[in-house]
Amino acid sequence: MKTKQLPYLLRNMEFVLGLILFVMIAGYFSIVEERAVNQVFKTFSRVGMVGALLYVTHKLKQYGLAFSMRVSHVAALAFYLMYLLLGFASFMWSSDWRYSALQWFMTTESLVFVWMFMRVVITYNNHFEDRNINFIKLFTWAIFPILLTFIIGSWVEPDTFYRGMRGGEEKRLGGWIMNPNELGMLASIGAAMAYMFLQQSRKKFWGAIAMLVAIWVLVETSSRSSAIGFLLIMGILVLKSNNKKLKFAMFGGILISVPLLLRYVVFKDSGGVEEVMSMTGRLPFWTALLNEGIVREPFFGYGFMRINYTDHFQGLHTYAGRMTHNTFMQILMNLGFVGFFIGFWNVVLTVRNFIVHRNHAYANFFIALFIPVFINSITEFGIFGDANYGILFWQFLVLLFVFKPAERLSRDERIKLARFQRKYGQLATAGCSNL
Repeated sequence: MKTKQLPYLLRNMEFVLGLILFVMIAGYFSIVEERAVNQVFKTFSRVGMVGALLYVTHKLKQYGLAFSMRVSHVAALAFYLMYLLLGFASFMWSSDWRYSALQWFMTTESLVFVWMFMRVVITYNNHFEDRNINFIKLFTWAIFPILLTFIIGSWVEPDTFYRGMRGGEEKRLGGWIMNPNELGMLASIGAAMAYMFLQQSRKKFWGAIAMLVAIWVLVETSSRSSAIGFLLIMGILVLKSNNKKLKFAMFGGILISVPLLLRYVVFKDSGGVEEVMSMTGRLPFWTALLNEGIVREPFFGYGFMRINYTDHFQGLHTYAGRMTHNTFMQILMNLGFVGFFIGFWNVVLTVRNFIVHRNHAYANFFIALFIPVFINSITEFGIFGDANYGILFWQFLVLLFVFKPAERLSRDERIKLARFQRKYGQLATAGCSNL
C-alpha cells in the first residue's frame, strides 16, 4: 500500500508552534498609545492563541495521535493551583473585584495556554522522534522577531521606541510599548536561548544574529537586573560546558565586561552607590508596605493584585505606587501570609523538580528561563505580579517536568494509531510500542 505525505501541520509543527508562541508573547506588548485598543489587541491575541492550540490539538487527534499523559512531580503545580484558587476566592474581599478578576483570568488563561502547549509538544515528540521539537529553538525564534522590531524601531521612530528617564537625561529602549526592565528580561532570555541554539546548530549564522540582536536590546534597555541575570546565565552555562576554549574566552569576556557593566549600567547615574543600595528607592517603599500596609490585612491581603484599599499605596515617607516592584511582596499584599506561604512553596518545589531532573535535556532551558524571571521578580512585576510574560515563562517552568507520555494507550487510541501508520507509513518507535 502506497503511503501518503504527512499533512502540512505535521510537517511544519515546529514553525506553527513557534508562530503561536511568538504571537502569545507579543500579546503582552502595547501596540498603540490608546489603552482601549491595546486591551482589545492583548485579549484577542492571547485568547486567540489558546484557540489556535485547541485547533492544533483537534487536528492531531483527528489524524490519530494519542494525547494520553501521565503526570509526576505535581506538588509545584498543586501549589500553583492553590494560589489561583485563593486568588479567585479573594474576589469576595478585594477592594476592586473587577480589577482582581481581570488579572486572575489573564493569569489563568496563560496557564491554560502553557498546559495545552506542553501537551502538544510532548505528544508530537512522542510520535515523531525524527522531527523532535526543541524548546530552545522555539523560544529563540519566537523572541527574535520581537527584539528585532525594537532595533529597527529605535532607528526609524526613536521617540516611540525610547523612554525618557530622569527628566530626559537618560533614554531607555522600550518606550510606551514595554517597560524597559521587562524588555531587558526578554532580551536576556533571548540571548541565552540563542547561545544554546548556537551550541546545537550546525549553521551558526542566524543563531549568532539572534544573539547579537538580543544583547543589543539588552544594552539599550539599561536594565541592571537583566544584565546581571544574563551574565549569571552565561557563567553557569559555560561552567557546565566541556569546551575549555569556550570557558577561557567566556571568562575573559566577563573580566572585560564587569568594569563596563559597573560603570555604565550599575552606577550609570548621579545617584551612584546610594541609589543602587536602596534598590533605586524600592527599599523604603517595601519597608512602608511591611510596617503600614500588611499589618491591616495580614492573613488574606487586599485581594488578587491589590496592595491597598485604594488603587495606590503611599507610606508616610515614600512615593505612591500601584504595584510593589517585588513579586514576593506583591503576593504578600495581595493574598496575605497565607498566599505568601503558597507562593513560596510553589517556587521551592519548582526548583526541586529541576534539581531532580538536573541531567534532563531541558535542564539548561530551565536555567536560561529561571534566572532572568527570578531576578525580575525581585525588582519588577515578576511571577506573582500583574499579568506579564514573566508569569507565562514561570508557568512553563512549573509544568516543564510534569507531563510524560502514557505508558499504555486505550484500545481506541491504538486503533487510530494503527490507521495513521498504515496511511502515512510514519510513526515514532515510542508510539509503535503501544500498538
